[in-house]
Amino acid sequence: LSNRLSFPLRSRLLSLNPSKKSSRFLASAVPVDVPDEIFKKRNIGISAHVDSGKTTLTERILFYTGRINAIHDVKGKDGVGAKMDSMDLEREKGITIQSAATFCEWGDNHINIIDTPGHVDFTIEVERALRVLDGGVLVLCGVSGVQSQSLTVDRQMKRYNVPRVAFINKLDRTGSNPDKVIEDLKDRLKLNAAAVQVPIGFGTQGSDDLIREKVLIFEGDNGEIIKEEEVPEDMKDLVEEKRMDLIEKVGDVDDEIGEIFLMEETPTIEQLQAGIRRATIKCEFVPVFMGSAFKNKGVQPLLDGVVDYLPAPHEKRNVALDLENDEAEVEVTCSSTDPLIALAFKLEEGKFGQLTYMRVYQGTLKRGGFITNINTGKKIKVPRIVRMHSDDMEEIEEAGAGEVVAMFGIDCSSMDSFGDGSAKLAMTSMFVPEPVMSLAISMDKSSNQANFGKALAKFGKEDPTLRISTDPISKQTILSGMGELHLEVYIERMKREYDVHLEVGQPSVNYKETITSKQEFSYVHKKQTGGSGQYAKVIGYIEPLGEEEEGEDREEQFEFDNQVIGTNIPPEFIPSCEKGARDSMEKGGLIACEVQGMRVALVDGQSHAVDSSDMAFRICMSAAVRDAMKKAGPQILEPIMKLEVEAPSEFQGTIVSGLNRRMGLIQSSDISDDGSVQIVADMPLANMFGYSTDLRSITQGKGEFTMEYFNHMPVTRDVQTELIKKHAEEKE
Repeated sequence: LSNRLSFPLRSRLLSLNPSKKSSRFLASAVPVDVPDEIFKKRNIGISAHVDSGKTTLTERILFYTGRINAIHDVKGKDGVGAKMDSMDLEREKGITIQSAATFCEWGDNHINIIDTPGHVDFTIEVERALRVLDGGVLVLCGVSGVQSQSLTVDRQMKRYNVPRVAFINKLDRTGSNPDKVIEDLKDRLKLNAAAVQVPIGFGTQGSDDLIREKVLIFEGDNGEIIKEEEVPEDMKDLVEEKRMDLIEKVGDVDDEIGEIFLMEETPTIEQLQAGIRRATIKCEFVPVFMGSAFKNKGVQPLLDGVVDYLPAPHEKRNVALDLENDEAEVEVTCSSTDPLIALAFKLEEGKFGQLTYMRVYQGTLKRGGFITNINTGKKIKVPRIVRMHSDDMEEIEEAGAGEVVAMFGIDCSSMDSFGDGSAKLAMTSMFVPEPVMSLAISMDKSSNQANFGKALAKFGKEDPTLRISTDPISKQTILSGMGELHLEVYIERMKREYDVHLEVGQPSVNYKETITSKQEFSYVHKKQTGGSGQYAKVIGYIEPLGEEEEGEDREEQFEFDNQVIGTNIPPEFIPSCEKGARDSMEKGGLIACEVQGMRVALVDGQSHAVDSSDMAFRICMSAAVRDAMKKAGPQILEPIMKLEVEAPSEFQGTIVSGLNRRMGLIQSSDISDDGSVQIVADMPLANMFGYSTDLRSITQGKGEFTMEYFNHMPVTRDVQTELIKKHAEEKE
């Protein structure tokens, strides 16, 4: 570390030890009994929209903190790739697919970092990281500003009350405008944000520290030498203006700074830093740093900001639920001597078995010790504990409160809580969004069935947003996920990691059939095979159920009405007649789909003293109803989804026309206070395939949609003709 930092910055970093009673740390009112190792820990996640420079920033952080000896770029010409993108697919595509954990030392502070993906398809990786971290770095592009995934990340940070600092990246690019980005933070994310730096030379030379009123110039091959200079005369007015704006914004949410501001006094450096820290930890203020990670500018001051303004583990409030006391909330102490509370937040299948990422909230996790899975009650011995550095590992003997580590050989599920068995305290889970896209998958002949099963089990455990199911009607294996890229990546991983080659297609839509008119039937089943044969005769009618009779239980849209008087059909054969009627409902006469919305009335019949049997009446009734359905105006029904689309209001016209093209029926369209439009429509499921990609395309990635099953409705005449023709071809 010492050979990469100028002397002034190095001496400043070494003064951050809280045992030296630095005034800025005293201001956060931390209990005296908090150990130094807890106070000097930071658990942060780096999140942003895709291609904002998260992984590039993490690469520079690792270099400046001495974790790596050379800088490699995400799409570098040297073929090495960034340290945090360890998967081959990540290096090929130049994107982050899985969140990756690492740790580093900055001064005498220990920082655990999780680099997260930017694509909305991998949003669960961001979700689980923010669930267990104490602070975040929101990276923004200096040109594009707040983008669609920035909005999603902001919602996730607010959901888990994660304090954050912002870093405006790519200031070396033409068209970058940090002032516009800060306005976006205020207007679009509704954040109380202000700059703590002013860039010099579009961020390519250095920056002006507004708090200490010093200019930092980054020199050397990799920006590792920092020169500290006085503010030049031509910048003094701008620096003064920006500093007053910073003080005012902090004063709005911090009483001490607010009082100083109202008395028209100037806060000292220590007072201002302490005020920013208090407001940031309370999620009431966002300090904004600036630079260009690719050009190696502005990264070290951001690291100072992480230490100065983001909370230590004990400063972020966490609660556990006492399962023995009606899930009453219990505040986590963050003491290494208290009973263990840990949360498994991420699973990976590695060459040594399942790798389980753990956040230790309280107590100590020791190698060789015993822990209890609170969710299953199973007692487990801890075999190995490692600290992760992307795909490298460093073995450790124990992990105290506030640590993020990984364990081997623990069989558990994502979001399982662990304790030492003394109390049943569980941490709350995370929000898991519903999948929005499905594909039908099947193996080609060269693939191994056992490997296919292993791959599905592994990926399903790793990623809660990846759902694997079997369609009960078509018997297809359905893979559901967050988007086309999400599913494409897992299909490619099956091919590379398990040598499973898949054939991919659209899943079959679950069509149903019904009737539209009343039809009488009179049917005789007679079969003589030598000895006792089969004989049954049934008379009755079928008719469609009214909507009010169908009710809400769509699984029971069938009614059997026994109107037989006398013993022409002996009473013991009536249940067989009902079973036969239900058999006929399994396959309709048009496209062999399930039938719904029909009443079958049995009026009369005839039996034979020797040849009549349960089986005879069941077969007779089934054939009678099937024959009658063909003459009762049969109709095909298709699943209709209730679709909700949310996007900025300027895309309203484009979205509505797109829904109309897909035969959607618009039910409502409302514009909310934040300028977004919510459109509710009823949409045939068969027309929904590919809509996820279309919506992102027409809304520049800013639109989102959810859908759920509504009911089955009749298809149009031309669609019915097409489906009958297709079914006939498949039968041949």
